[in-house]
Amino acid sequence: MNHAHPKRRTLVALAALGALAAAGWSAPARAGAWPAKPIRLLVGYSAGGAVDIIARDLAQQLQATLGQSVIVEDRPGAGTNIANRNLIESAPDGTTLMLVANAIAANPTLYQPAPFDPARDLTPVALVGRVPVVLAVPAESKLQTLAQMVAQARAEPGKVTYGTPGNGSTPHLAVALFEHAAGIRLTEVPYKGGAQALTDALGGRIDLVALNALEVLPQARSGKLRVLAVLTPSRSTIFPDVPTIAESGYPGFEASVWYGVVGPAHLPPAIVARLHEAVEQALATPALRQRLAGAGGEVLPGPTQRFADLLASEQARYAKLIRSAGIRPE
Repeated sequence: MNHAHPKRRTLVALAALGALAAAGWSAPARAGAWPAKPIRLLVGYSAGGAVDIIARDLAQQLQATLGQSVIVEDRPGAGTNIANRNLIESAPDGTTLMLVANAIAANPTLYQPAPFDPARDLTPVALVGRVPVVLAVPAESKLQTLAQMVAQARAEPGKVTYGTPGNGSTPHLAVALFEHAAGIRLTEVPYKGGAQALTDALGGRIDLVALNALEVLPQARSGKLRVLAVLTPSRSTIFPDVPTIAESGYPGFEASVWYGVVGPAHLPPAIVARLHEAVEQALATPALRQRLAGAGGEVLPGPTQRFADLLASEQARYAKLIRSAGIRPE
C-alpha cells in the first residue's frame, strides 16, 4: 500500500515532467506516442502527376516504418498555394506534411503579395530526389526538332502553346527564361498537374509539354510522344538519342525538379528527427530508387540542414530569375 504524502507524489511527478522537457521531448514525440493518428501527406498537384506518384511511393514506405497510415491528399490549384496554405494552417504535430517541389521556392516571388515565407512558415524535414525536365510533342506533330519549334514561334508569335504542371513550376520557369533568351513568345497553358497537360497534348489541344521526365517517360516509350530536348547538362540515360537544350544551341537552361518533405512551422525537433530518419529509410528502398532512376533522376539522401540550405538558395535564385525576366503567374 502506498502511504506517500499527496504533496510529495505531486512534486515527484512534476520533477519527472521537468526532466522529460529538459531532454527535449514533447509529449506527442515520446517513443510509442507518436504518431498516434494517421499522417496526411499533401500534394499541390492533381492525381497522376509526378509529385503524386512519388508521394504515394513515399507514403507506402513511411507507413511501414512509422506503423501508422500515411494518406496522400491531393489539393491542386493556385500554383500549389492551396496546399501550401492548408499545410501552414495545420497543427505542428507532425501529422500534416507536404511533398513539395521547386514551386515552394518560386512562389514567394512569383505571386504578389507573397503568399507565404518559407523561412517563417515551414519546417524542412528531408530532401527526397530530383528528375530532369524535358520538352516533348505528340508523335504526329510537325515540330520534329527544337529548332523547328523555335522557327514556328518566331514566324507566329504566341501561336505555339505549351502545357506545364502549373504556374511557378520548374518547367514553366525554365521555358519562360528560354523564351526570353531565344527571342520568341509561346503561350503557356498551366494545369493543376502534369497528367492533365499530357492528356491535352495527346488530344491535340496543345502543341507541346514541358514536364519532368517521370511523367513523360511512359508516353515516350509507347511512341505517343517525341522528346525534343532534355534540360540536363549531359544527355539523359533514358533518352540517349535526344539532344540537350545546350546541344540545340541554348546553353544555360538546365533544369531539374527536386522534391522534399516539409511540415508547418514550429514542428518539434524530435518529430523532425523521427520523420527525417523515416524518409531516409524510404530512400534506401529499391522501390523509390528505381522510380527515380527509371526517369533519369536520383534520390538525394542527406541531413535536414542540406534541404534547408537548398530551399534558401533556390528561393534567392528564383527571385533573381523571375524579376530579371519579368515572369508573371498568368
